[in-house]
Amino acid sequence: MAEPIDPVELAAKLISVPSVTPASGEVFDVLEKALTPLGFTCHRWVMGEAPDGPTENMVAIRGEGGPHFGFAGHLDVVPAGEGWNGDPYSAQIQDGLLIGRGANDMKSAIASYVAAISRIETGTGTLSLLITGDEEGYATYGTPRIIDWLNERQIRPDMILIGEPTSVDRLGDTVKIGRRGSVNMWIDVPGVQGHVAYPHRATNPIPPLARVIAALDAVHLDNGTDQFPPSNLEFTAIETPTQASNVIPGSATGQLNIRFNNLQKGADLVRMVEQIAEREAPGAKVRARISGEAFLTPPGQLYDVIVEAIEEETGQKPELSTSGGTSDGRFLIQLCPVVDFGLPNATMHKVGECAAVEDIRALSRIYERIVRKVVG
Repeated sequence: MAEPIDPVELAAKLISVPSVTPASGEVFDVLEKALTPLGFTCHRWVMGEAPDGPTENMVAIRGEGGPHFGFAGHLDVVPAGEGWNGDPYSAQIQDGLLIGRGANDMKSAIASYVAAISRIETGTGTLSLLITGDEEGYATYGTPRIIDWLNERQIRPDMILIGEPTSVDRLGDTVKIGRRGSVNMWIDVPGVQGHVAYPHRATNPIPPLARVIAALDAVHLDNGTDQFPPSNLEFTAIETPTQASNVIPGSATGQLNIRFNNLQKGADLVRMVEQIAEREAPGAKVRARISGEAFLTPPGQLYDVIVEAIEEETGQKPELSTSGGTSDGRFLIQLCPVVDFGLPNATMHKVGECAAVEDIRALSRIYERIVRKVVG
């Protein structure tokens, strides 16, 4: 059996390799180097071109037969941003915190899982890691392509744990059993540019766009369900091609996002916006990008083993929630039941992103308990 891995040390190594989305290359080398001595066979490939690529994916597999327990995660991170006290990729430990971009979301969780596996001898069943370099971006060449790879080889996990940071106030207080869907839309309203002093020679697109915004703002989508909050529509930007104070713009664009529960479908929401836009601003065009549909994992073994492992390690029973943003569970639910569980998420994407060293070690112990419950 290989030497047990320290999850904090491995997390620091991963953080020390910059991997802004979409990611490929050295950060995957670090992970593969850790997995190979543990008996994993690592399959890696790079796909796509800018701006959505190139993206690297990895499927690492150990063992054979059932049960097949999969762990999913991402090695890409968001840009560091300005204002760090030091190098965001130096992985410093200060006052019991591991600091660096990706410490919270989610290199520490990947390291915790690998460390957990390093303490478990090869036995029955199959273990896999499904790791992408494009979760923080559009995921064009990320997890959906991992699913393609698995389907082509008729490989199907029985359950998947995603290591996203789901805890809120303390480690283990929240597990995500589903996620809301998300769709971004852009409403383009045409006009005719002209001088504000001669409005009869121009067509102002802003008033009809305002009518569209008012109509959509008045829409009540639903009241939510027992598992999901109500769906919500939010306008996030309004743009015109010219900012001059004496020019009527030739076009105007409104940008919106809808986070929706499982009472809605992305395509239906797009059609609703298209109909309202055409009614209030004839000639308007709607562009849409559906990031993922809402999903909910029904109660079952995956729930049970995760809740039991958390209770055994922390003494508390977690809340089963669908709140927050999306995850790659929106894709992986095609394969099998999926649950997200990881570190407290207060610093994810922030300047000074960090994770408590003791939380990382405790998370690794929880992951070890989960794996032992599934594969023995």
